[in-house]
Amino acid sequence: MAGIVFGCIVPHPPVLVPEVGGGREVEISATTRAMKKLTEELAASRPEVIFVISPHGTSHYQAMGVVTAKSSKGDLRSWGATGLDFHFSNDLAVVAALQEEAQKLGVPLKPIGQKGYDLDHGVLVPFYFLSRGVTKVSLVPLTFCWLPLSAHFTFGQAIRRATERVGKRAALVASGDLSHRLLPSAPAGYDPLGEVFDHKLTDAIASSDTQAILNLDEELIEHAGECGLRSIVILLGALEGLSVKPKVLSYEGPFGVGYLVASFKVEAQPEEGMHPLVSLAKETIESYVRADLVPTPKVLIPEMAERAGVFVSIKKHGELRGCIGTFEPTKPNVAEEVIANAVNSATKDPRFPLVRVDELSELAYSVDVLSKPEPIDSMEQLDAKRYGVIVERGGRRGLLLPDLEGVDTVEQQVDIARRKAGILPNEEVKLYRFEVKRYK
Repeated sequence: MAGIVFGCIVPHPPVLVPEVGGGREVEISATTRAMKKLTEELAASRPEVIFVISPHGTSHYQAMGVVTAKSSKGDLRSWGATGLDFHFSNDLAVVAALQEEAQKLGVPLKPIGQKGYDLDHGVLVPFYFLSRGVTKVSLVPLTFCWLPLSAHFTFGQAIRRATERVGKRAALVASGDLSHRLLPSAPAGYDPLGEVFDHKLTDAIASSDTQAILNLDEELIEHAGECGLRSIVILLGALEGLSVKPKVLSYEGPFGVGYLVASFKVEAQPEEGMHPLVSLAKETIESYVRADLVPTPKVLIPEMAERAGVFVSIKKHGELRGCIGTFEPTKPNVAEEVIANAVNSATKDPRFPLVRVDELSELAYSVDVLSKPEPIDSMEQLDAKRYGVIVERGGRRGLLLPDLEGVDTVEQQVDIARRKAGILPNEEVKLYRFEVKRYK
């Protein structure tokens, strides 16, 4: 699945980093535990590129900002920590797509860091944890502005459109703290409405009430003294229309500042008209070819949960591009059988070169789920349209699926299966037949 696959809200207090906190980080241990959990969830989503929105980066007053340099870097030396150096590559193809999509949607977007970019603590603190869960992932730093919340929501939509257009799996990290006025000792002083703001925002996130967040009272926002609302609204815009499971992992404010950690897991949806097994084969091949990664299905429909042999076929412009499968089950369920055979069809069919990234958009897929092969006594018990055939002699076996274009007779079917196994026409063989459920 390309596009936004994961989102999260993270705080950025430097004291969270042990090398900075010097022991005080134990006072926000719930946040530390949540960040570690979030790191695991981010890693499980297998992003190829991560957007991060920070309130403390270089910004424009009336335009969003995007880093256009080839890379970004940063450290926490100004916070008293040495040896914590970060370096990330940018994804300029995604950046270019985002600039075009923002323009189409009427959202002002200007470059920041055109020759290089120094990351601020709004990025570095959360990535002290998050970078441990992902490797070889590009980072696209973003900043917000002071346009209305609706413009930020639309900017999130542009981010989603850009990732789908480029065909990348993307995560979006919304960095920001909530109210800075929860206690008399808070950095921005005390305001009782700070707590009200934090509760309203946290409750709305937990219940997926995006409209309640967009309609927050401007005076309440002003009294809260927050720095994360606009980052969060951009995230919500990127997630609009997706099947998302929000989860508040922690909230606390012992230093007078609200620290919220929340995750948004995006549930993969089969493409319209495409059976989930075919969608799984497509997602597997695209993910493996692009990033050497494979999906892990969490929810199995009945057809995925059973055990059976499976063949995955790839076609390009109607011509076969790869086909590998298993006669009998080798995995715990059909879903895992599809994943393994999809990868093999794209990379290990000796008749074809490896599938390339630039041809993915031209490919079509089908999945055949095989019944258990049964032995038969003669070719008279075959039907080339209904049954597939297995021919066996010694340790050699050849299989041919049923109802294939250009294979109209049982004789053709058996002859092709013999040739695939290297069995001569005059050699005696054992015959097996099977039926398939074909999903296109």
